[in-house]
Amino acid sequence: MPKNKYSAGIILLLVGVLILLGKAGVFSLLGAIFWPLLVLIPGVLLHVLYFGRVVPAVMLAPGGMLVSYAVLFIICNIVGWDSLKYLWPLFILGAAIGLYEYYMFGSSVPRIVFTAAIVLAAASVLFFVVMLMWSWGVYLVAALFIAAGAFLMFGKRKRW
Repeated sequence: MPKNKYSAGIILLLVGVLILLGKAGVFSLLGAIFWPLLVLIPGVLLHVLYFGRVVPAVMLAPGGMLVSYAVLFIICNIVGWDSLKYLWPLFILGAAIGLYEYYMFGSSVPRIVFTAAIVLAAASVLFFVVMLMWSWGVYLVAALFIAAGAFLMFGKRKRW
C-alpha cells in the first residue's frame, strides 16, 4: 500500500478521536482547570526575556503581576472561586510585586518605585486583615472573651 493511505488513515483516526474527546467534555475540563496557564506563561516569558537580556527591566513589572495573578487564579481553581471574596487584596499585592521586581533588577530606577511597591504591599496586607476581621472578627472576639474568662476563673486569686 502507498504511504499516503497510511498517513491519511492516521490523520483521520486522530481527528475522529479528538472529536470524540471533545464531545465527551475532556477539552472543556482541561480548559476549565488549566486556563491560568494563559496568564502564567506570558509572565514567565517576560522574566525569561529580561534575564536573557532581550527586554528592559521595566518589563518585570507586568511580568511579576501576571505571575502573581496566575498563582491567585490557580489557588481559586483549586479552593473555589468563592474564596476570592477574601483574597481580592492579592490583586494589589501583585502590582506591588511587579514594581518591587522592577526596582530590584532595574538599573537607576527612581526610589519612588520602591516606595510605591511598599505602599501597595502595606495596603494589600491592611485590606486582607480588614477582610479577615470583617468576616472572622466575631469568632476572634468570642475567642478573646473565652480566654479572658478562663484566665479569670482558673488564674490565681491574687490577680483579682
